[in-house]
Amino acid sequence: MIIILIFSLDLIFPLQTNPQYSTLITDSDGRVLHAFLNSQDKWRMFTELQEISPKLEKAIIFKEDKWFRWHFGINPIAIFRAGFRNVITGRRTSGASTISMQVVRLLYPKERTYLNKLTEIFRALQLELHYSKDEILQLYVNLVPFGSNIEGIKSASILYFKKSPEVLSLAEITTLTIIPNRPSSLRLGTKNALILKERNKWLKSFQQAGIFDSQTIEDALSEPLNAVRNEAPKLAPHLSVRLQKEYKTIPNIHTSIIRNKQLQIEQIVKNYVSRLFSMNIHNAAAIVINNQTHQVEAYVGSSDFYNPADGGQVDGIQAIRSPGSTLKPLLYATAFDKGIITPKTAINDVPTNFGGFEPENFDKLFHGKVSIEYALANSLNIPAVKVLKEVSTPVFIEKLKKSDFQAIRKNSSKLGLSLILGGCGVTLEELSNLYASFANQGYYAKAKFLKNFSDEAVKGEAIVSPESSFLITQILNQVTRPDLPNNYDYTYRMPKIAWKTGTSFGKKDAWSIGYNAKYTIGVWVGNFSGQGVPELSGANIATPLLFDIFNFTDYNSSEKWFRTPENVSMRKVCAESGDLPEDFCTHQIIDYYIPGVSKMTRCSHLKNIWVNPSETMSFCNRCLPSEGVIQKLYPNLSPELVRFYETRHINYQKIPPHNPDCTRIFNDNAPVISFPTDGSEYFMSKEDNPELLLDCQVNNGVKEVYWYINDKLFKKVPANQNVFFKPEAGKIKISCSDDRGRNTDIWITVKWQ
Repeated sequence: MIIILIFSLDLIFPLQTNPQYSTLITDSDGRVLHAFLNSQDKWRMFTELQEISPKLEKAIIFKEDKWFRWHFGINPIAIFRAGFRNVITGRRTSGASTISMQVVRLLYPKERTYLNKLTEIFRALQLELHYSKDEILQLYVNLVPFGSNIEGIKSASILYFKKSPEVLSLAEITTLTIIPNRPSSLRLGTKNALILKERNKWLKSFQQAGIFDSQTIEDALSEPLNAVRNEAPKLAPHLSVRLQKEYKTIPNIHTSIIRNKQLQIEQIVKNYVSRLFSMNIHNAAAIVINNQTHQVEAYVGSSDFYNPADGGQVDGIQAIRSPGSTLKPLLYATAFDKGIITPKTAINDVPTNFGGFEPENFDKLFHGKVSIEYALANSLNIPAVKVLKEVSTPVFIEKLKKSDFQAIRKNSSKLGLSLILGGCGVTLEELSNLYASFANQGYYAKAKFLKNFSDEAVKGEAIVSPESSFLITQILNQVTRPDLPNNYDYTYRMPKIAWKTGTSFGKKDAWSIGYNAKYTIGVWVGNFSGQGVPELSGANIATPLLFDIFNFTDYNSSEKWFRTPENVSMRKVCAESGDLPEDFCTHQIIDYYIPGVSKMTRCSHLKNIWVNPSETMSFCNRCLPSEGVIQKLYPNLSPELVRFYETRHINYQKIPPHNPDCTRIFNDNAPVISFPTDGSEYFMSKEDNPELLLDCQVNNGVKEVYWYINDKLFKKVPANQNVFFKPEAGKIKISCSDDRGRNTDIWITVKWQ
């Protein structure tokens, strides 16, 4: 009947054991990095089972409840003895509380009456019914009071001895076991002499009972007591605050942070930023990812968390900023995988209008014909936009979504070609995860902050191929590039890494992300206020900090460099075009390519033209004379490159004018109207009385062009010469014809205000 009654009451009055614990953030070795008060402003740190050492368990059980392992929550003999003494003396002379009953009292604090004692006994039986002895002991060590707002053995151990419970000495253990009975009179730090006396008394009791050997007791008796109240640990503050918010119900959060590495990199960042104060640059952030484990080993959100003047509590690793040129490697890797380009493919870095979008390079210069390899290493903008246009913005956005760029995912419908130049929002964490995928053969796996207790490797999801990842790494490993810091003190101790820099528009953000086989490190430098600084650049401001952190983290690394994938081969290509060479390609170089993927286009950088012996006139097949002509190779230049050479007065070999008596109409390679933009609306102010520019690009060999407005001849001008006209309001047709009869039409709308 009693058993049935107990089970019935257990169902009616269920036991609630959910104390609110402090949140602890630990490093990879389990040491506390950061501690937070619980919701009741108490230090109640959760002691895990493995932290209850055999010495601690023996001391507690001997002192508090010798029969703990044997009884079922209450000790009937102790209860009878205590009750008999209390009745005889008329007052409370001794207690009979077991550890289980003390846990109940700590969970349900009430006034000590006989009725409440009966309730306590019932709850103790419930506790034994639902929990093991180890779990009950664990609850006890987590709840015992130590005065003030300190509860639990672990809280006292860390705050008074700066140690976790499992490494406490016997003297320290004994000290902590005697205080909960008298937390007010035995206050550590202020009553140490009295505590020492009580401690030694109990140590001698342990010796008499044979709980510990004599030598251990003698060592404990001779150990001084130097306990003082210490501040709770406050290391890795940005990550700690982040994890506390993300894992609200977990008391002990075990991170992958390596303590000494975290502390040293925090100091490196702080010292570096202090040297930039004179430039009005006040902050930086850095993250270190282990590529082999996908775990974060250091996390520095700002140069000084406790500096409110410069926004020190802003987490620069999570802050959404403009990425500058840092997304370009993913774009080129995507183009490699699509077979559109190879590293030596030639591309024109010349002024280009992309439907009203006219990007410029960081240095405001244009470089003419360059290779893809050169364009990426030098972070040229026009080639990147051209490649994005060919890859297509939706395809590239899908790659970024796959790489977990959240702001890009949210705003994907609003993004265009400017995306590749920083026209989007990213975080340092997202960029670093992206670059870690290049170090992991193109497989993306989001870096973890929590320690992985499993040895199982995480491969991740493929975003680009191992082959294109290797090609990107080979390009980003070059040191003959403009984003090497101007301060050559760094070059002699530069780590062997692949890296890419970025500077946002307005010079508000400087980025440098680098990786080798073992680590990926991301660095951001700037002001959290968003204030731009003329001197701010990824190359000269962010990269030196990247090198400092890499040299500390992986100096003289023994890790081997990346191996060439089996499906990457080498071939000879024309140095002018990057395509497979023809007989006229006298300058040939070696290029990487992906067999079965990379394009196999034959070179056409030259073309045969029939000309008269003096090379003053050219002929087509229709007007070709039967004699007196020769065939000669001329540069096969695109209209945009011809335009670039002409406007900058760069010498190039021009094709002679076509035979003026020829009646043939050419249909291919018509003029390209670069301005105005087809389909655009233009608002003109009457006060300014402006004119509209007419501009086109034509093939090598075209000498004159004809401009028409609404099918009426407006002006005949030399090729590549700008023309201006004052448009009327409404829809206007603009046409451009060259001297070979090729024509292009566009339509625009003009509104006067």
